[in-house]
Amino acid sequence: MGALSNTGHLRFAVQNAGEVSAVCLQPASARWLLVLAHGAGAGMNHPFLEKLAAELAAVDVATFRYQFPYMEQGRRVPDPPAVLTSAVAAAVRAAIEFAPDLPILAGGKSMGGRMTSSAAADRPPEFENVRGLVFFGFPLHPPGRPGTKRAEHLAQVTVPMLFLQGTRDQFADLKLLRPICANLGTRATLREIGTADHSFHVLKSSGTNDAEVMRELAQSVVAWAQTIS
Repeated sequence: MGALSNTGHLRFAVQNAGEVSAVCLQPASARWLLVLAHGAGAGMNHPFLEKLAAELAAVDVATFRYQFPYMEQGRRVPDPPAVLTSAVAAAVRAAIEFAPDLPILAGGKSMGGRMTSSAAADRPPEFENVRGLVFFGFPLHPPGRPGTKRAEHLAQVTVPMLFLQGTRDQFADLKLLRPICANLGTRATLREIGTADHSFHVLKSSGTNDAEVMRELAQSVVAWAQTIS
């Protein structure tokens, strides 16, 4: 990874929900900026997101990680969807101000990815600048309760979408997710990570390890981003 030219911590306002924290990691050779939301149970400094941001920086993708208001305020229960999607839109706006010269991608881990797609489906003005969405484990349904209702809004998303999904992910039955992606046509790309669970931990029998999976996720983002640029 090259020298980091623009890194730091900042804060931005979410409509009717106060200010939240963000952390930016931008390699000198950055070609994209990914606005990266956290999952329901852990904030932007979770080790998974920190490792992912480092791997993305190594392949020239800058990241803008941020807190949802409930996490910023130390609450355990996520905000209502309207607050979460408002936070996504505010984060995209703040990221564009932070790195105005970089093409913008948006997405997140689990709930963060789903709230990003929900925001994109509403088409707020901030999303006019978003080139594509990236989901690190799209949470299609709760474990043990297969369903597709959480994906209905994806039909309203107009930009390309990359689904990075473990084959052991209990939050997304691939028998349900595959036809959803097929119905989205050329807008959706599904990349399955063999034996990975929702946290992208893999079985030893897979012949790979968690660190290699993190690199694979980052490289998958870059390969896909090059196809939509």
